[in-house]
Amino acid sequence: MTIKTRFAPSPTGYLHIGGARTALFSWLEARREGGTFVLRIEDTDRERSTDESVQAILEGMQWLGLDWDEGPYYQTQRMPRYAEVIQRLLDESKAYRCYCSRERLDALREQQKAAKEKPRYDGRCRDLTEPPPDGVSPVIRFRNPREGEVVVKDLVRGAVAFNNSELDDLIIARSDGSPTYNLTVVVDDADMGVTRVIRGDDHLNNTPRQINILQALGVTPPEYAHVPMILGEDGKRLSKRHGAVSVLQYREEGYLPEALNNYLVRLGWSHGDQEVFSRDEMLRLFEISDVNRAASAFNPEKLLWLNQQYLKSLDPEYIAGHLQWHLQRLGVDTEHGPSLAAVVTALCERSRTLVDMAQSARMFYEEFEAYDEKAVKKNFRGEAGAALQRVHEALAAAPAWQAGELHERVVASAEAMELKLGKVAQPLRVAVSGTAVSPPIDVTLELLGRERTLARIERALALIAEQS
Repeated sequence: MTIKTRFAPSPTGYLHIGGARTALFSWLEARREGGTFVLRIEDTDRERSTDESVQAILEGMQWLGLDWDEGPYYQTQRMPRYAEVIQRLLDESKAYRCYCSRERLDALREQQKAAKEKPRYDGRCRDLTEPPPDGVSPVIRFRNPREGEVVVKDLVRGAVAFNNSELDDLIIARSDGSPTYNLTVVVDDADMGVTRVIRGDDHLNNTPRQINILQALGVTPPEYAHVPMILGEDGKRLSKRHGAVSVLQYREEGYLPEALNNYLVRLGWSHGDQEVFSRDEMLRLFEISDVNRAASAFNPEKLLWLNQQYLKSLDPEYIAGHLQWHLQRLGVDTEHGPSLAAVVTALCERSRTLVDMAQSARMFYEEFEAYDEKAVKKNFRGEAGAALQRVHEALAAAPAWQAGELHERVVASAEAMELKLGKVAQPLRVAVSGTAVSPPIDVTLELLGRERTLARIERALALIAEQS
């Protein structure tokens, strides 16, 4: 059997960490077995669903590299199909019209709570023989079996049994005729040939109801895997204060998609003590049945650590594409300056995020507005002016503007003045970067180029002269 998985987000918000992990698990299962991955947008909640959320979900999936084979399908475009299935269930007496008022249902629920019973519909309209009340638009309820049990053979949790007597006749169509979630998801999974459903364990209680509807339609249910929720470091349900923000916000904060995917796959799954997984390794090693049953805690520091590993290990040309996005957001024109890949190579060891890297990269493409005051106070004193003057002359005479040649000239300038290298290199660093921190000075000079380097040393000399 060819596997077919799906990711079915509701566009009532953005793509968050929990949804992204579900999408990743579903994508990996399909790709590992050469199957099909479907994207479905469950947008029947018309009051809360927005086009903006749809676009954010699609953009988040694309940024993570979770490409889909079919879709995106939209439930709002399948309303005639849902109506057809509802009518079929009515015609086959597998569903019925319920005329109970909201007041009656509320009173019933209160009675059941008072009696310490599980609140559920009592089936009053299940076999209604009297004429229905006038002027009442009924809901449609599924006629759930009252005998036997449903056993969910969950790929993560193992077999979970539910007694049919505990499952009430759920509503599959509202009084305005619109279908409910448990109906639409069943029809979609059946029509689209989904063979494996991976979703959060908050859906586990829906699963026996959905299996009963599928069986009523003569459809073999798919396999199910309910993954545990993600918690904050304090053990409480993940929320915005823990980092449960839009996936795209992680892009804005300077994370690479590889780092986020790697972090997500490790939330509930492991392979020995390995922490860093390439995409090929995920595809080869991941199996949904190996996911832990216990909830996982979200650790921002671990994600940041992973991001650093990827900034240092991935191809600089690839990282340069992501860095370009951040520099554009800062309004930095990179057309005139060093190659971005060379800048990535220079900055990757000292950058935690692409935001850090973009800020550090600005000096290679635009002039800094002001010097760091502490760096000036510490480094532009004593023989700094004379040292900068000598190194300016030495660099100006360099026949080739290459790191090795530039390094030799900085060293020679220090030796000629009988100074330690730091007494020349550090004022030079402040002169060309505006701060006391930069990549190795020879690399910094090479990336800046001859004209920009010499002009910045002259600017620093003017400042020193003005201060003295």
